[in-house]
Amino acid sequence: PNTWQWGGFLFAWSGCFLVLLLSAGIFGYDIASGRIRMVMTEPIRPFELYLYRFLGLSLQAAAHLLMAGALILLLHRLTGRGETDHIAAWLLASWLIFNAWAALSASLSVVVTRGQNSMLVVLGTIAVVFPLYMLLLFFEDHLGTRIYLAILRYAGPPIELLVQLGRGKDNLLQAMGSIGQSLLLTACYGAIGIVLLGRREFKGATD
Repeated sequence: PNTWQWGGFLFAWSGCFLVLLLSAGIFGYDIASGRIRMVMTEPIRPFELYLYRFLGLSLQAAAHLLMAGALILLLHRLTGRGETDHIAAWLLASWLIFNAWAALSASLSVVVTRGQNSMLVVLGTIAVVFPLYMLLLFFEDHLGTRIYLAILRYAGPPIELLVQLGRGKDNLLQAMGSIGQSLLLTACYGAIGIVLLGRREFKGATD
């Protein structure tokens, strides 16, 4: 039987990895070169600049996901391979997790140089997930493990919740809760970036 889930593939690659390419140096290159001063002298406030660039990333992701979804449906129709169950839910979940990662990566780009924000997202994810794996492997029932897992579940990008949304396992209330938490976390990550962008002092000389 076909067990390949196109929705999960879309979620992993388009939702979690595409953002690393699109958001690399979104603020870092302009800050490092001094071009940010030219932008900030225009009648534009830090939150507007951040919002415009974040919306640009989000719209790119939406266009990519729609094209990828259409291509997946076409390939499935022509070849019959894999499963496309709940593809609309997977598309929504992929876009939501992309936005969460994009806001986090863009906020990091305000404080790290050039395109290192994407690398920092990858290294930070590994640094967080590896201890979790070891805790679940050796101390699954320990209180500290449950606390660590709860912190990741409610403060980190909501991968677990959105995977369940994509699989169609949530009822309407649970789905709305998952979407709401994803949007709230995205807004929190973005707010941090806006505050950092507003407090930075930019130099004109190129590094």
